[in-house]
Amino acid sequence: MRFGEFFESFKHLLEESPRETLGPDSRLVFMSDLHLGDGGAKDDLAPNRGIVHNALAKWYLKQGHTLVLNGDIEDLSKFRYREIRDAWRGLYGLFDEFADGGRLRRILGNHDLALLARDDYPYEFFHGLSFDWKGRTLFAFHGHQASRFFMEFDYLSEFIVRYLAKPLSIRNTSVSGDSRRRYRTERRIYRASRRLGIVSIAGHTHRPLFESLSKYDSLRWSIEELLRAWPGAGEEEKAKIEESVAVYKSEIGRLRKREKDLRLSESLYGEGSLLVPTLFNSGCATGRHGMTAIEIGDGAISLVQWTGAKGPRDYVNRESVEHVVIPGTPFARHVLRKTSLDEVFARIDLLGPVVKHGALA
Repeated sequence: MRFGEFFESFKHLLEESPRETLGPDSRLVFMSDLHLGDGGAKDDLAPNRGIVHNALAKWYLKQGHTLVLNGDIEDLSKFRYREIRDAWRGLYGLFDEFADGGRLRRILGNHDLALLARDDYPYEFFHGLSFDWKGRTLFAFHGHQASRFFMEFDYLSEFIVRYLAKPLSIRNTSVSGDSRRRYRTERRIYRASRRLGIVSIAGHTHRPLFESLSKYDSLRWSIEELLRAWPGAGEEEKAKIEESVAVYKSEIGRLRKREKDLRLSESLYGEGSLLVPTLFNSGCATGRHGMTAIEIGDGAISLVQWTGAKGPRDYVNRESVEHVVIPGTPFARHVLRKTSLDEVFARIDLLGPVVKHGALA
């Protein structure tokens, strides 16, 4: 399918999604890709059970956040719904607390699409949600709609009839373990969001993104900022800069090995030399070093990582602009990136494309 066809489908999904208004006091947390299972060895979330539970119970619930579950919460491609409910009673109890306060939003992903065929799921769900910030749009959707398999079908009609009205043998192909497919999916969402001048908040690829920048991009810019500070630094500060650069270089080397043979720079999305901050991704809750999420609060948007007893990687401690530990626990919240929503949309306007006859100029 060509991009133009996806773009029309994306616009339709956006237009049909419910819309809510954000105010200066609004607080939201976007979490995706929990992949809840039966609690056993094949349950992807089991190792991070404590991180997720404590983050929700002792931070987001108490801080007054609305919880936006952005797809692939239950992994119905591998486990039965009842097995999942039985294994995660405590977590569903927390979901209930958010829902009872009107603070739960549930978006479907490809691994939990089978919920469409159930009538006993306790929460209302959507295919996408739009949030209005001073007349501008933030669009939350899982992101699988940009994968080639889902693009072959009219998402809200033919696909559902073909794969859900019949016995539930959903072909849940995953992009999270395929770097090239991840980037192609992200590129489609980035291009569509840029053309429309909106912010998209996705999941699906399991790759955290902030202002359309990957971890690789963020580390590279951090190194460049340190190098600019080097000439005017004192000897003690130079030692700290040298140490930080070494840590960032080591992490970049690790990423290069994992993502070998791929273009990792800003040219990845093929839309010019400047990336426009239209694409954010909450990552996933099943990471080996914790859970990532996107937060909105006090008129700002943030990328956060929650870690447990293993602690964060060295670069996370150095990159964090905020850091808090839940008292009496090993669970910590690290704010990796944070910027105001007004600045994000100002940059979209200043850096974004001129649209001529429906195409990017």
